Amino acid sequence: MTEFLTTPQGRRIAYNRLPGTGPGIVFLGGFKSDMQGSKALFLQDWAAAQGRAFLRFDYSGHGQSSGDFEEGCIGDWAADARAAIEALTEGPQVLVGSSMGGWIALLLARALPDRVAGLVGIAAAPDFTARTWAEDLTDAQRTEVTARGRIEIPSDYSDQPYVFTRRLFEDGAQNLVLDRPLSLPFPARFLQGTADTDVPPAVALAILDHATGPDLRLTLVKGADHRFSTPDCLALIAASVADVLARPPA
Repeated sequence: MTEFLTTPQGRRIAYNRLPGTGPGIVFLGGFKSDMQGSKALFLQDWAAAQGRAFLRFDYSGHGQSSGDFEEGCIGDWAADARAAIEALTEGPQVLVGSSMGGWIALLLARALPDRVAGLVGIAAAPDFTARTWAEDLTDAQRTEVTARGRIEIPSDYSDQPYVFTRRLFEDGAQNLVLDRPLSLPFPARFLQGTADTDVPPAVALAILDHATGPDLRLTLVKGADHRFSTPDCLALIAASVADVLARPPA
């Protein structure tokens, strides 16, 4: 059953929560995705079968939550996630972040170290706004963002284009995680498809090379794309969460 949480910033966040044992599992979705996606629903069913507490939610401007997507940014969505964890969970949680959700998970690990029991990143995309600005946009597109405040980029996943705003780029630059030390003092698993054209394997390798921690592992799946939602990929996500939960606490 979908419920709603009003965050300290006044945003109304839609969420679904399962009671169960801890550490609980928190699913963090991607850019312009929602909590009805196949990975979120699969993990909810898996958690229910394990008797494990589970939380999924929509960032502001996403899914059933309040707000306009184009007005949001990484800092806002990280604050939404923090509010959800602090208000709706108890004790340490395993964060499962898909794409942008992997960036959010790393920001939460930095902001709430005592509330993170482990992390599973699925095609994690930390700092993607900086890479998009520097590597993907043309000079003309950067000029358009600066002048008009927004740009539309075709999406492989929807008839509607992605909208990148000047605020998204400016705020993203203030929330980078790979430009400074990144300590992950808990079990962390990163899953990455070799056929991912949105977040290439080089990003996953950069995370592994940059982060420090006692138990960090990267699994590459040959032929898997950015969706990472085939039956085999979903089973690997569940196995990775189970592996993190089985590890002794830091």
